[in-house]
Amino acid sequence: MDVVIDKISEIESAATSIMEHANEQKKAFAKEMDERTAAFDAQLEHETEKEIEKLRAGMEIKMNQRLKKQQDELQEILKAMEKNFEVHHTQYAEELFNNMIKE
Repeated sequence: MDVVIDKISEIESAATSIMEHANEQKKAFAKEMDERTAAFDAQLEHETEKEIEKLRAGMEIKMNQRLKKQQDELQEILKAMEKNFEVHHTQYAEELFNNMIKE
């Protein structure tokens, strides 16, 4: 009978040892997964910031190109208006004078 009890005690001790080892492995695995998750998150954040900066730079270049185009177009319009005024300024002055004296 003592032999059976000793055997059961040995089995229980072995089972406890196996469970403790499994719990240690479980904790180590959880820690490794946390570290991998943190590393993945950091890498993803870095790549996302890099891509956002790339898009922002591209948008800024396009915006500056549009602004330059609008400035050039405005300069052309202004030149056309000045030329028109140079050609017709006497006519405009006469029309303005005539409108003022009619009233």
